[in-house]
Amino acid sequence: MSNITQTQKQTIRLAEQGFAEARFNLGVMYANGLGVPQDYKAAAKWYTLAAKQGIVEAQNNLGVMYKNGQGVPQDYKAAVKWYTLAAKQGIAEAQSNLGVMYANGQGVPQDYKAAVKWTTLAAEQKIALAQYNLGKMYYKGHGVPQDYKAAVKWTTLAAEQGNADAMYNLKWMAANKNWEENDE
Repeated sequence: MSNITQTQKQTIRLAEQGFAEARFNLGVMYANGLGVPQDYKAAAKWYTLAAKQGIVEAQNNLGVMYKNGQGVPQDYKAAVKWYTLAAKQGIAEAQSNLGVMYANGQGVPQDYKAAVKWTTLAAEQKIALAQYNLGKMYYKGHGVPQDYKAAVKWTTLAAEQGNADAMYNLKWMAANKNWEENDE
């Protein structure tokens, strides 16, 4: 911590005094090793404190940490809890993350309709991963009626944002156009 800046010192001081935004920022610092050694356990501590104070970005980030087992034991139910809190407040990344949990049955029973609900909310906010996932749901008919045109629409939107998996799927779809004929 010898190279720590005045701003970082102030963030630490404010976090220790209970300021929610500072607690979130300190969590980000520890999660990414910004001015402090990377320490997922410390990041989880500060995210938890900020999340409990209502910082929605901290709620989503804490969900990610529980899903991945970073600084906390892996716990899909805890991940869903934190994602849900942030998703209900409109945080697109949390909505996308929650959609994945429902689609995969991680921490909740598998529920494609709930996955579509949350993924659509995120996709409409231009989250490329959510657009890609929604395209797959339409292609496979998971939680929605199978709709190849919608699959192409959402996959294209994700590809336009640089999602490599979406780019690959679009090329595959173009090479296998015979699936489109059954969508009339």
